[in-house]
Amino acid sequence: MELLVATGIGAMTASGVYLVLRRRAFPVILGLAMLTYAVNMFIFASGRLSVDMPPVLMPDAPGYADPLPQALVLTAIVISFGMTAVVVMMALGTFLETDDDRIDEDGDAPGTGAEDGR
Repeated sequence: MELLVATGIGAMTASGVYLVLRRRAFPVILGLAMLTYAVNMFIFASGRLSVDMPPVLMPDAPGYADPLPQALVLTAIVISFGMTAVVVMMALGTFLETDDDRIDEDGDAPGTGAEDGR
């Protein structure tokens, strides 16, 4: 099971990095979301993968699941949702202003001095 989770985390990280390197805004946003999901899975898996264990120690239970990674992942999910909402609104505003969602390189944007030789 650990190999399956590690492979899933690696695949999500690789696809997230690939999407972040695209030249359009929407794939970059999806790539950031994939990277946050990969980090959340990594944090969750770092607390040991235990099945059918209570989150706190009970007198009759042989062990317990670590609640700290669960709390960290829950907080990270809320933060990533807010971050994604802000980035989507910024990309939407840029798209409505310029009618294009391409991400400019240095010198491609108007007003940077590339057109007049500065």
